[in-house]
Amino acid sequence: MSYVIPAAPPVSVPVLGTSDRFPVRRIYCVGRNYEEHAKEMGFTGREPPFFFLKPADALVVVNAGETGTMPYPSLTQNLHHEIELVVAIGTGGRNITAADAHKHIYGYAVGLDMTRRDLQNEMKKQGRPWCIGKGFDHSAPIGPITPAAQAGDLSQAAIWLKVNGQERQSSQISKLIWNIAETIEHLSAAWELSPGDLIYTGTPEGVAAVVKGDLLEGGVTGLGHLNVRIA
Repeated sequence: MSYVIPAAPPVSVPVLGTSDRFPVRRIYCVGRNYEEHAKEMGFTGREPPFFFLKPADALVVVNAGETGTMPYPSLTQNLHHEIELVVAIGTGGRNITAADAHKHIYGYAVGLDMTRRDLQNEMKKQGRPWCIGKGFDHSAPIGPITPAAQAGDLSQAAIWLKVNGQERQSSQISKLIWNIAETIEHLSAAWELSPGDLIYTGTPEGVAAVVKGDLLEGGVTGLGHLNVRIA
């Protein structure tokens, strides 16, 4: 096949403990999926889940034991961190039931949904899409994917984030408003999921601004750590 311009290289994430890579197709994100975070953003209750997307090339892929670099983005004075459990889809499908959701999961990773909060808030006020606040370059740092069999049951796992050694976010995966299986059920009713899709499942309370030079250290019990420096 001949292309009229050079084709972009495929985006992929390392699989922990192997030389294999997980090819990424789409990145789905769940909004306001922890109750306390919903409250700090001005909302309450168990609202129906809603989703937004990031481009696959927004990933900042960080190998195990390394510290990744994320450049401070343009146009913002209020860059926020959001630590998240990421689900990697290995088997696609549409209208997947919550009971069958586990059959479609390849593995899990630790991710950051970085947000230009001032731009997002301005778009909300104007009733416009807020892709500019969420889907910008380098907005989705991620660590290696741990296969599901190795990760075990994460339903009670702790999730946390420190900035320069000071705790900012601390919660448990059990506090997800819509758990992983329910999220996959709702998401697959709106889009047909495919192998290579990533799902950022939401962030707990404690989101706040970071600046150039800050070191972000986050993790989910059983999945290791994700370290990212803001450059």
